[in-house]
Amino acid sequence: MLNQKQLEVINATAPVVAEHAETIASTFYPLMFERYPHVRSMFNMRHQQTGEQPRALARSVVAYALNRNDPEALERLMRPIVNKHVAINLQPDQYPIVAECLMAAIGEVLGDAVTPEVADAWSGLYWEFADRLIDAEEATYQQLEQAPGGWRGERAFTLVDRVPESEEIVSFYFRPADDSPVRTFQPGQYLGVSLEIDGEQALRQYSLTSLPGDDFYRISVKREGQGRASRHLHDHINVGDHVQLLAPVGEMVLDDRDAPVMLISGGVGQTPMLSLMAQALDAGRQVIYLHAARNANVHAFHEHLKAMVEQYSCQLTYRYVYSHPDTPDDKRHKGIIDRALLADYLPREVTPSCYFTGPTGFMRDVDNALAALGIDTPCRHFEYFGPSGQLH
Repeated sequence: MLNQKQLEVINATAPVVAEHAETIASTFYPLMFERYPHVRSMFNMRHQQTGEQPRALARSVVAYALNRNDPEALERLMRPIVNKHVAINLQPDQYPIVAECLMAAIGEVLGDAVTPEVADAWSGLYWEFADRLIDAEEATYQQLEQAPGGWRGERAFTLVDRVPESEEIVSFYFRPADDSPVRTFQPGQYLGVSLEIDGEQALRQYSLTSLPGDDFYRISVKREGQGRASRHLHDHINVGDHVQLLAPVGEMVLDDRDAPVMLISGGVGQTPMLSLMAQALDAGRQVIYLHAARNANVHAFHEHLKAMVEQYSCQLTYRYVYSHPDTPDDKRHKGIIDRALLADYLPREVTPSCYFTGPTGFMRDVDNALAALGIDTPCRHFEYFGPSGQLH
């Protein structure tokens, strides 16, 4: 725990640290990769290039400093971080690496303002945060390991099938290499995938599109032009190959209300929606499924969703729009998911539980539109396909 003197220093210097937090984080990562090259495998370098990862770290440290005594705010902050860390099998002995490089970055950015007292206070804050994360991560590792079919860390799976879903998306089906059972999961969760690419490890997370209780895991991956891991999966992982997987985690799961469920996705953001839809329908809830894609060629799972509408005609409403339709028939569906479209499908009798995923700009627009339509924050759920961040 921080002592009174450390708390006074943190309170006094927090505005300065917050002002320079992104610069500190942007300095921290190159420094850490230079000193400890082996940790690069835990990060998607594209998120480094776009600045997503440094921004996420900066926000997390500042948010912890501001909310360390607020249990609810702390839980909201820590839950996605713990899941991301477990999905890459982060271990306690890696936290000192972060501490060393983070304090070095603070010193480099803030210079003489980092007195021994300031360094001691912020180092103490980091370790208080780190210890809480380590404890929560260990509890999660144990829970994953002790569940039927569960495991800890990496486990070998065999690719048993791969199915094209669109011009850009392929579904990959994995079963345990030892033919033993697989742990079930909650719809909306994601799977950690460890790949060896050109002799280096690459760790990524992909939403599960299979259903709990299946004897396999399915992920559906879009081939990104600059995506090192997605291109490797599409181009080099074939049926019969072994891949190391980490147990499913994730916090965007279905709530326990009786209210209708709105599932709103853009592009490959629909992947967690498939199992969420199945769970909601199985629970007897009304489901409104809204999806936006560029055109029919990249619209995955369309036939599956049409079949689900036939099966659940009284429960499921499905609407899709194309921002750039390329055939006369598809032009009938030209449009975007905006406030007007959301208003058309929003249930009137009771506030729905709304889940949305896709590019950050898409999620921001949906979040603003839902808020303007009267959907309060507890009923708006979203998840980043990358470092945890904030929409506004």
